[in-house]
Amino acid sequence: MTSATPFADPSGVSADWQRRSLDAIWHPCTQMARAQHAPPLPIARGQGAWLYDHDGRRYFDAISSWWVNLFGHADPGINAAITAQLGTLPHVMLAGCTHEPAVRLAERLRERTGGALGHCSFGSDGASAVEIALKQSFHSWRNLGREHKRAFVCLRHSYHGETIGALAVTDVAVFRDAYDPMLMRAHIVEAPDARLDNEAHALEAMRTLLAEKHADIAAVIVEPLVQGAAGMVMHSPDYLRALRRLCREHEVHLIADEIAVGCGRTGTFFAWEHTTPASAQDWPDFLLLSKGITGGTLPLSLVLTTDAVFQAFWSEDPARGFLHSHSYTGNALACAAANAVLDRFDAGQTEDNAQQAAWLAEAFAPLAADARVAHWRQRGTIVAFDVPDAAPGFAERFHMAGRARELLIRPIGRTVYLMPPYLIDPPIAAWLAQAVQDTLNDVV
Repeated sequence: MTSATPFADPSGVSADWQRRSLDAIWHPCTQMARAQHAPPLPIARGQGAWLYDHDGRRYFDAISSWWVNLFGHADPGINAAITAQLGTLPHVMLAGCTHEPAVRLAERLRERTGGALGHCSFGSDGASAVEIALKQSFHSWRNLGREHKRAFVCLRHSYHGETIGALAVTDVAVFRDAYDPMLMRAHIVEAPDARLDNEAHALEAMRTLLAEKHADIAAVIVEPLVQGAAGMVMHSPDYLRALRRLCREHEVHLIADEIAVGCGRTGTFFAWEHTTPASAQDWPDFLLLSKGITGGTLPLSLVLTTDAVFQAFWSEDPARGFLHSHSYTGNALACAAANAVLDRFDAGQTEDNAQQAAWLAEAFAPLAADARVAHWRQRGTIVAFDVPDAAPGFAERFHMAGRARELLIRPIGRTVYLMPPYLIDPPIAAWLAQAVQDTLNDVV
């Protein structure tokens, strides 16, 4: 057994930053009383897939710093795009003004949907994108004279963000329960889970709800292919195809939240592309992007919508317009970073990711056969497995033991997952698999 000491070497620079951080910062997704036992890593710099503390220790960022650093840290191409934009136009308000990085980004994303999702709204992060989509759905129905369509549907254990509207369509108790009295009521439907072989049953539950309540439902929101915060719960494209048909049949919007799974994570740029959409009718009504769209450099989110939704707001009446904004809407620096990310995909990143996914699958095959491991699963470069017999506190113990193995990794409950930067080669894949195996040996 090995273990990581909670604090860095007391005589080192890192320990001082840990103490100062715990004294001054309210860290997200952290019970601060527990942070005394698992203090934050004081990171001084990042290079590629590696993070370095102030005392020179390194950690492989196996979760891309909450799934955002697609190409690792301090990527030269993205940095160059931001630097060039910084020298010309860091920001201008998008109300009454426009600029080339935002226009190009919206046009390029529209092209990637074959024109099906031709209108782009800008937000600051994933939760704000969800808020925009919920408001646009409700408001568009109201503009069409269907004010009663104001309810929303989400899947069991879904996660869509932690602002008030986004929490209302989130079904993860640790995030939602404390604020439940503040939230609107959403319909929560059984989620498809490949581990349970329940896709047909989950689809039937959705069919029953929409048949009974569609007159009052504005939209269904779903994380395509992978429910992240639920523990990397995966389902097939067949479920999405059937859901698209159901929503169309019952005149209910479909919101595809690709904040975590977009930008190449599942093997295609949009996760929705796994459904092989052949026409505008096959795409969702809304598609949301954030996280990796700027390669982990600047906050940005986008909501892509159909012509039909856009046209519902077309009027001389300001009250029928969509009034949602923030001061940094469509920030030029963030848009420049996002365009640099799209440049990488235009140059063949999707094909590179397919090879990297194969290397990960090969390297982790021995671990997948470990008797302690259940439900090994992979979609693109997302890898996950469950440790069903792990004792309480497994996630924290695994995280801390991983640090001792030069590994930054954060299990969700008893689910261990990796979502590494797109910088995998055979030696790195082999090293990762061994580091995860050794960490599992340390704690189970």
